[in-house]
Amino acid sequence: MPNPEKNITAFLEALLFVHGEAIKIKKAAEILGVKEKEVIEAADELEEGLNSSSRGLSLLREGDKLQLVTTPEAGELIKDVAKYELDTKLTSASLETLAIIGYLGPCSRAIIEYIRGVNCSFILRSLSIRGLIDRVSDLERANNYLYKLSFDFLKHMGVSSQEELPEYEKYKDLVKDFMEDNNEHEDNNN
Repeated sequence: MPNPEKNITAFLEALLFVHGEAIKIKKAAEILGVKEKEVIEAADELEEGLNSSSRGLSLLREGDKLQLVTTPEAGELIKDVAKYELDTKLTSASLETLAIIGYLGPCSRAIIEYIRGVNCSFILRSLSIRGLIDRVSDLERANNYLYKLSFDFLKHMGVSSQEELPEYEKYKDLVKDFMEDNNEHEDNNN
């Protein structure tokens, strides 16, 4: 990992962008390998930079959490984009995400993004708004969520559970093998 001390503010901005949801300052400090005080200072600098220019993003602070959010001025654009997404057919990225959730779920956003290799925040939000997936609390990890197929999606597909999806066992095993192979590869590189 590049040394975040060289430009912790830029690394914090990137982390908040990729994370997509609120993150505790303590966790951000752990990920960046710096002290919490340095994250707070970087957040101050980031907030000042975002507020000092005409930007579409701002920094939201709630207690010990930070999150990048869109500005109120960008609200109409965001509403139009969301409406467009809901009025159009599902994209291939949305279908990929649904397949991962269907054959691996319930699963975390981190797992979905690991498999797809890209940030999936907007897609997950779009699928949730459409009523195709549900976000549920992760009982094993506090402040974490898992995504699963919604009852409406299963009903639309004509099945009563995800195990009844076409060739469920085959594809679930393929995804599991993919995850195991990549975990072994990472373990060998560390």
